[in-house]
Order: sequence, then structure tokens, then C-alpha cells
Amino acid sequence: MALAFTEKVILGSIAFSIFWVLSVFLSVPVLPVGRTAGSLLGAMLMVIFRVITPDQAYAAIDLPILGLLFGTMVVSVYLEKADMFKHLGKLLSWKSKGAHDLLLRICLISAISSALFTNDTACVVLTEFVLKIAMQKNLPPDPFLLALATSANIGSSATLIGNPQNLVIAAKSKISFGSFLVGILPAMVIGTLVNALMLLCMYWKVLSIQKDEEDGSSHLLSIQKDEEDGSSHPLLLTTMPHCTSLNLQERNSNFEPMDIQSPPATVNGDANHVESLRNRLTSNETSRYKRILWKSCVYLITIGMLISLLMGLNMSWTAITAALALVVLDFKDARPCLEKVSYSLLILFSGMFITIDGFNKTEIPSTLWDWMEPHAKVNHASGIAVLAVVILVFSNVASNVPTVLLLGGPVAASAAAISAAEEKKSWLILAWVSTVAGNLSLFGSAANLIVCEQASRDSDRLHSILLEPLEVWSPFHHYCNCYRFDTDKMTSN
Repeated sequence: MALAFTEKVILGSIAFSIFWVLSVFLSVPVLPVGRTAGSLLGAMLMVIFRVITPDQAYAAIDLPILGLLFGTMVVSVYLEKADMFKHLGKLLSWKSKGAHDLLLRICLISAISSALFTNDTACVVLTEFVLKIAMQKNLPPDPFLLALATSANIGSSATLIGNPQNLVIAAKSKISFGSFLVGILPAMVIGTLVNALMLLCMYWKVLSIQKDEEDGSSHLLSIQKDEEDGSSHPLLLTTMPHCTSLNLQERNSNFEPMDIQSPPATVNGDANHVESLRNRLTSNETSRYKRILWKSCVYLITIGMLISLLMGLNMSWTAITAALALVVLDFKDARPCLEKVSYSLLILFSGMFITIDGFNKTEIPSTLWDWMEPHAKVNHASGIAVLAVVILVFSNVASNVPTVLLLGGPVAASAAAISAAEEKKSWLILAWVSTVAGNLSLFGSAANLIVCEQASRDSDRLHSILLEPLEVWSPFHHYCNCYRFDTDKMTSN
């Protein structure tokens, strides 16, 4: 396909380059406006440079994707309010059998929660629990934070609501929720297991040494506690009987003055006091049962939303309906909950839609795809490998959501020329590779950045920011070890 006329190509490339720089790099010294403003700036430049018309810019905004994204965010807010993620956090440490078991639990829970509640939400909520558990057990947080971020990316690939790029694929491909789940689930399960095994191999010695230190320190703490309270240690009870008798005498002497000095209470006063206590307990019990009933209804509405998605109902309106049902069920002013929705993300997507559509109008992406298409046929193993490499590179250079917006249409059209089954396969490959590609670098996925930012905010033991890839023996898994904690300082504290 031939390029558009030179002026449109140059101006469109300039607008897209500005959008790309501001989106990929968190802080640009020349123009530190951030990603959201960067996407709007790119969209505005596309219109000002007349690469697209204002009407085309409005038409480029995909409202079903924005509606689906808004609905899932509202549902996540109410699930957090209903303590869903607290239960998941408690599940991490419930009857834990050591550091290795904890690492496996984080991988599993992170993958499942990301598939159901989006990877960004899972990382925002679970990072705090992971840091607390690591500090309580005197463990280095690095392996657990890596497990959380990488498993969240892998697990989110399983459903169409797991991450933003899958939301785009849901609107563009028209693949049903259940069909997508069946197609990606085996790869997600295998990917999660491989990721857990990799992390165990990398950190086995570190976690084993830390476990020995933890057992020794816990034993020392128990001895110190027993020394402070002699009555709680069996050995001290048998060797120091005078201490127990002295304690009993002191307790008896403390009780006697209370009986002598206590003023006589009236019968009416006692009755009123008992009645007030009874009313207070009754009101507390009633509010507790109401709280349990409300939580149960929130969980049931969420399950109903997932069932409706599996049945093939319209995803956008299903998510919005579930969100509004939770708002009505709460029966309170919804402003505090709606303020927790990331409206900047919705604006970011709107500007991105316009910018990507304008860049497509320059015919640069289609021209590049025409050159790569003969080597990236999805009906051959070599073509799938080439396509995976292209998606991998684009996802880490331009981020995964722009990659899906740029490559989705051409890749699907090329596969549709072969068969409908190959078209579906192309969308699944795009979803899987673009999502897992986020594990290759710190900036490859928003989930990685969320874990790092949450860790730096919640911990005062942040030592440095260090880019450290994983071992090369994994065929497609490099990861940026974004934060190195000063574990020696944590142990001394």
C-alpha cells in the first residue's frame, strides 16, 4: 500500500512521535506533562496538522471499550470496599509453610485475581499485603514483588477483562468471552507454572537462608517473651513457685479493696446500665449482619456479571449494568466510590484512539505490515514465530495497548484471508504475546510500574532502582528487577 502524501506522513509522524515519547517515558524534562496529557497532545496535533478531521477524531474514540473499562473499574472499587482483596491478602499467609510456599501462593493468587479483576487492580491492592507479609516474616520482598507483577501480567491474558489491551481486542475481534477464555487458559496456566518455577530456581537459596534466619529469630523472640512473663513458661513455673504464689497474693490483694470501696449501686441504675449495654450489642449485631448481607450481594452481582460475560452478552453494557447495580445496592452517595475511578486512564485511551487512528491514516503501519506479512503467516510455525517477535518488539517499544491498536487490524485481516479459525488464532496470539511481553521490561506493563510505585510508597527501605534481567535460559522471559531493597537494614530493624 502506498504512503499518503508527504505532508501528511511527516506531520502525522511528528504527532505520533510526541505521543510516543510522552507515553513511554514517565518524565520528559523538556515537557513533563505525563502520559494522559501526552495522549491528548498527540490527538490535538493530529487534528491541527489536518492528518484527520475533527469528525474523524470523534469517530475514532471507541465508546464500547471506554464503557467496559469504566464498568470494570467501578466493580473493582466496590469489591475492594467489600473486603474481597483483604480476603485474598489473608489467603496469602493462611497456614503458610514457608517462603517457597508463599512465593507459589502469590503467583497463583495474583494470576487468578488479575484474570477476574484486571491486573492493575490486583497489583494496586496486593502489593501492600505482599510487603507486610514479607516484613512480618523477615523475608526479602524482591522475589515476591517479582512474582506478583509477572504473574499478574500472565494471568490477565486469560480473559477479555484482564487488562486494557484485551479490552481493545474484545471490541475489535468480536470473540466471545468464553471462547477467548478456552483459547488462552492453557497457555496462561503453563505460563504461570513456568514463571513460578523460574522464580523458585532463581531465589531458592535466598529464601532457604532467610527461612533459617526466620526460624532462629522466632525461637529467640519466643524465649524473650517467656522470660518477660514467667507464668507462661512451664520450666519457670516448676522452678520458681514463689513467683506464682506472689502473683496470686498480689491479685487477691488487688481484689479486696475493690469490694470494700465500691459504692452501693441502685437497682434502677444497674437496670438502666444493663439495658443500654443490651441495646448497644443488639445494634452492633444488626449492623454486622447488614454488612455481611451487603458483601454477599456484592459478590453475587460480580459473579452474575462474569456469568453474563460467559453467556456472550454485550460486554460493555454488562459491566456498566453491574456497576450501577452495586451503586444502587450501596444506597449511599456514590461520589466517594466514583472518585476512585481512574478517569485519567479513560482520557488516556481517548487520546490514544485518536492518535493511533491519525497515524494509521499516514499509511506507515500498513506499508510496514505489507513488507512483513509474507513472513508472518499464522498458518505456519515460522510465521507465528516471526509474528510473535514483531509483537514482542512493538510492545516494549510502543507499549502493548498501542501495539494492539496498530497491529490488530492488519494482522486479523491477513489471517482472515486464510480462514475464520486463523483469524481467531491471530487475535489470541496478539493478546497472549502483547501481554506476556510486559514482563520483559519495567515499562512494558502498567502493572510493573504500579508494583514499583506502591513498593516505594509503602516501604522506607527502598535502596535503589536497578535494572536486572532474569536469566536468558527462558526463551521469552526477561524481567526488569525494578527495585532492590536493603534487606540487611530490614533484618537489623
